[in-house]
Amino acid sequence: MTRNSRPVAVFDLDNTLSGTAHRQHFLEGRPRDWEGFFAAAPQDPPLAQGVALCLEAAEECEIVYLTGRPERCCEDTVAWLTAQELPQGRIHMRRNSDFRPARHTKLEILLRLGRDREIRMLVDDDELVCDAAAQAGFRVVRARWAAASEALKDAQEKEGRT
Repeated sequence: MTRNSRPVAVFDLDNTLSGTAHRQHFLEGRPRDWEGFFAAAPQDPPLAQGVALCLEAAEECEIVYLTGRPERCCEDTVAWLTAQELPQGRIHMRRNSDFRPARHTKLEILLRLGRDREIRMLVDDDELVCDAAAQAGFRVVRARWAAASEALKDAQEKEGRT
């Protein structure tokens, strides 16, 4: 198989390109309000450091978005990316019925993308995703520019929802 000559830069969305602090409260109660959490995503503010890194990477790389958001959020996600004037790119989302931890679902997609393309970098805020990707040999940029949310971390790992 011939490798495409243009490398890929892979970007997470939540707490990497978009700020989720305004919707964290949906995850703090029991049961968690996932519908409310995802419904509020179109109001996410852009995170300047993540956006700047994405625009810079787009100069040399094809941009691919890799998110734990469920597929049902695709239309809102595309609209948000367009509104922020971020580069067009494929968006890989979690199947609506897939509740595996993000470190498994995202690594699976990275490995698939890396079969015939150079992955220049993965930019993600989830430390477990970053650890798994680094262990698999990918260059990782840890997005530490948004305030970490314990409720979101717990949800990502235990409930596989984002």
